[in-house]
Order: sequence, then C-alpha cells, then structure tokens
Amino acid sequence: MTINRLRAGGIGLAAVVLAGLPLVSDNGYLQNMAIMVFLLAVMASGWNIISGYTGYVSLGQSAFLGAGAYTTALLSIHTGVSPLLAAPAGGVVAAAAALVLSLVGRRTRGIAFVIVSFAFLELTALLVSNWSSLTNGNHGLALPLPTWDRAYLNWPFYYYLLVLLALTVWGSWAIRRSKLGIGLMAIRDDESKADGVGVRTDRYKMLAFAASAFPIGIAGGVYAYYIAFLVPASMFDIVIAMQIVLAAHLGGVGTLWGPVLGAFLLEPLNQFTNQNLSGPDAGSWRLIIYGALLAAIVLFFPKGVLTEGAAWLARRRRTEPQATAGTRLTAVPDRLPRPTVIRSRTPQTASAPLLRVEGLNKAFGGLHAVDGCAFTVERNSITGLIGPNGSGKTTVFNLLDGSLAADGGSIYLGERRIDHLARWQRAHAGLARTFQATRVFPQLTALENLAVPSRSFSTAGLTASAISGKEAARAHEWLAFVGMDAYAEHRAGGLSYGQQKLIELAQALMLEPEVLLLDEPAAGINPTLVERLADIVRKLNEAATTVVIVEHNMPLVLSLCDHIHVLAQGHVIASGPPGEIERDPAVLDAYLGDHTPGPGNDPAPSGATA
Repeated sequence: MTINRLRAGGIGLAAVVLAGLPLVSDNGYLQNMAIMVFLLAVMASGWNIISGYTGYVSLGQSAFLGAGAYTTALLSIHTGVSPLLAAPAGGVVAAAAALVLSLVGRRTRGIAFVIVSFAFLELTALLVSNWSSLTNGNHGLALPLPTWDRAYLNWPFYYYLLVLLALTVWGSWAIRRSKLGIGLMAIRDDESKADGVGVRTDRYKMLAFAASAFPIGIAGGVYAYYIAFLVPASMFDIVIAMQIVLAAHLGGVGTLWGPVLGAFLLEPLNQFTNQNLSGPDAGSWRLIIYGALLAAIVLFFPKGVLTEGAAWLARRRRTEPQATAGTRLTAVPDRLPRPTVIRSRTPQTASAPLLRVEGLNKAFGGLHAVDGCAFTVERNSITGLIGPNGSGKTTVFNLLDGSLAADGGSIYLGERRIDHLARWQRAHAGLARTFQATRVFPQLTALENLAVPSRSFSTAGLTASAISGKEAARAHEWLAFVGMDAYAEHRAGGLSYGQQKLIELAQALMLEPEVLLLDEPAAGINPTLVERLADIVRKLNEAATTVVIVEHNMPLVLSLCDHIHVLAQGHVIASGPPGEIERDPAVLDAYLGDHTPGPGNDPAPSGATA
C-alpha cells in the first residue's frame, strides 16, 4: 500500500510540475524539449499496445506519425481549419493505415513481422514522395503559421500534447484492464493457445493495431503544425522508429509507465545528437548510437528500467509466490459455480452421442498418424482414449480442437459438424481442452489466465473489465473449485507444474464446455494431486460435463471412465467398458507389441464396437 501511495503521489506531483512549467518559465528551450518528450512518449505508449501488450514488434510506427501529419496538413491547407482541430482526422487515417498493416502482417510474427513493418514504413514514404499532385512530393508541404499571440509561445502545442499523452496513458491503462487487453497479452504469450480458448485473435490484433496508431496519428498532426514544413524524409524516418522502440525498451516494454519514463530519459540524448551531429553522416551516427544503446539495454536491462527495478524490489521484499510443496489443498467443493450460459442443446434422443468422429485422417509426409479413426462419446460420460506411445491419441485431440487440420473425415458435436470451424469457433461451440505439457499464459496472473477464455465474441464486450466485476468473480469461483484461489494474484509462470495443471483446468472450465478434453492430466504430478484431479473430474461429470481423457495411468483410467476407446496406428482397435478393455487380447497385443491388427481385421471384444 505504501509503494502504491508513493507511486500515485509521484505521478501526481509530476503532472502538476509539467502542467505548471510554462506558467513559471518562459524558457523556449525547456518548452521545446518538453514538447518533444510528450511527442515521443505518446508514440512509445502507442507502440507499446501492439508490441508490448500483443508481442508484434514493429519498426513502422513512424509511418503513422507521417500519415497523421500529412492528413492534418492537407485538411488545413484545403479547408482552412486549424491543424489543431484537424489533428484527430490524422489519427483516424493513421488507424486506417494500421488496419491495412494488420491485414498484411497478421500471419507473420517475430523477425518476419519486423521486416514487414519496416517495409510498410518504406512503402508509405515512397507513396507520399511520389504522389506529388497531392503531397507536393519531396518539395515539401508548408502549413499555415500559428495565429495566437506570440506572448503564449508554444503553449497550445505544449498543452495539446500533454493532454494527448494523459489520454494515451489512460487509454493504455483501460486496455490493459479490459477483456481486449488480457486477450492481447495472451496472444503475446501463446497465440495458438489463446485461439484455442475462444479468443478471436484476428479481430483482437486488428483492434490493437488501430488503437496503437490512433494517438500517434493525432500527435503527428500536432507535430506537423509545430514544425510548419513537411518533407517525407523527415516524417517517415527509421531513426524516429528506432527512438520509439528504444524509449519503450528503456522504460519497460509491456508496462504502463515504462514508455513514458523511457521518453523522458531518451529525449535529452536526442537533443544532444541533434545539436552535436551534423553533416551527411549525422543520420548514420544517430543509428549507431541508438543501436548501441538498444543493445546495452537488452543485455543489462532486458525488461526495462521500471520492470527490472520492480523485480529487484520484489526480491528485496521477498514477495514472490511461496512454494506449496507439502501443503494440503482444501477439499473439492461439492457444488460447481453456477453456469452463466445455458447452451442450446441440439434436438436429439437421449441415447444419441454428443461427440462423433468418422473416418478421421491425418498424415505427416508418409506417416499416417491418424488413419480412418472413428468413435463416439456419449453425453454425460467419462470416456477414455488410450493406446501405446505413437498411436495417435494426442493427434486426435489436436484434430478435435482444431490445432491441426484433418486430411479427411468429419467431427460432429451433437448434430453440428465442426471440423471446418476455426479453433475459436470450436471453443465457442462448447469444446475445451487441456494439454499434456501445461500451456498457461506465463506472464499473466492466475486470475488473468482465467479472464482470457471467451465463450462468444462481441466488440462491445471487449471493453468490459477482465479483472473486476462478474468476470473476475467467476474466475475466483473456478480457482476456488480447483483449490488455487489463494494464488489468484501470482504470476502463472512462477507457479509449480502441478499448480499450472490446476490453473489450466480452471481456465478450460471458464468456457463452460459441453465436452472437456483432458490430455494426460496425471502426467508429471504427485499421487495426491492425481487423486484431486480424479475428484474434480467426477464432480464435473456429476454436473453433466462430458469428459474425454487421454491418459497412460491405467488405474486412473479404469477407475474413472465409463467407456474406453483403444488406438493403435491411428485407428480404433477396441471399444468398450473398462472391464472388457483390460482383458481384450487386441489391446494386450497393442501394448506388448506382439502384433497390431490392421484396419480390416480388428478383433473387437465381446459386446464392443470396433
């Protein structure tokens, strides 16, 4: 609490000082430096939304600065409106340009996206340079001069950018706490997993790109009015892009105040290089200086000054999550959290299967991992999917949840065919899955991990708070159900493997699935936790959740499952109740390796369907 108060007090004091600076000092140099700090802080905070929150590192953000500047200049020249009033239109055009970049670059990531973003910057620079009938090309574009009294100096620019910075930081804070922001950070940690828990990643990323560019475009319009003359080389500049990246990294990527702090630390260096470097090689020297500084930050402060400082304080205060080895977990509650969504049931008889797989195929080159696989899962059952290593069990799960696209066959959930659906659509349809090797979002807290799953998609719903209100209350209920509510505020990546298993299970349950796929839930955890997982599965099944388990722990499978399907060489060789399966000769042969029946001569046990 004391640290929070000190931080709030420091921020408040800084705001008062900055707001009062022009009133107590008419020093033009200080005002100019402050204006450039605000400009850089706005750009770095905008960059932080797409790169810090979402993980798409961009070297093209100065393209949005230029788009906003030229839009504002052209509107002002042709309509006579003040550039300060036209600047928001520059933000809209910059956001539209960002949507174009998102459509082109959303299928790339890592270094490939860095290259795409840099190419986008160069392309926009060429477009503006060569569209001379509109932009006057390399001859430049002059803006009207300010009309206010010279006694006010640069006050309008100063306060406009200060307010814009405050609004940008507030917007970044609001995004960070919202359903959109939690989804963006899940995309950063594990985009494929985010897709699998119902996050419509394409829409999330498009919104992030637009939100990132909008304040930069407005700032570009104000900056254009401030310098009064535009040329493409000065606006669409890789040096500006490097300064944006460097400021965010200097303060702390992915933090709220890191980009702002980084801008205040970096701008004095910018002023120094501008005053002391001149001539044809000045730009090259700036790139060398900024590149060396960025390398030093990556080596010595890889998470930024703020992040590394906070981590150091946490180590000093010993506030890291405590280990729970040997800690007795509370008993599994008898009641599950009340469902918030009543899924529409497909009209069918009570005996009709809930999940039906027909002729499923998947090959990797010449290897047929899944070969004509067919089975059914009855409603409200616990069904086991077993087989020796390499039999195709996990591949079947990957085909069911959409991690892999099937080469052939069909999958039905109720009477709805789902094998053509995207992963997020299957999650919305009622399919949820855990993984053999846990896949939580390590940089998010346990509570935030449970705020990521989405049972449906609506743009309006993305503005809702993800860490307070009904969503957070429901997350706490599921954390309490699996026994992890005490660790709600701990970062998931710092928890033990068994704890992460419980977090991932609770995460899947937030989807309120009709079918829950558990991929080796007992792998790598102690017997006590295995018993707890078994109790949880039984309680879920009693509450009408259909469960499908892939597991090598045969005592667990035999004690839990109502029905078992046995896979070998990618197809089902036996199906039946546990008592029949454990005595089936085909199953024993498959596990012992004596022989494996082919697809056409599966010896099914008595009363079972092959």
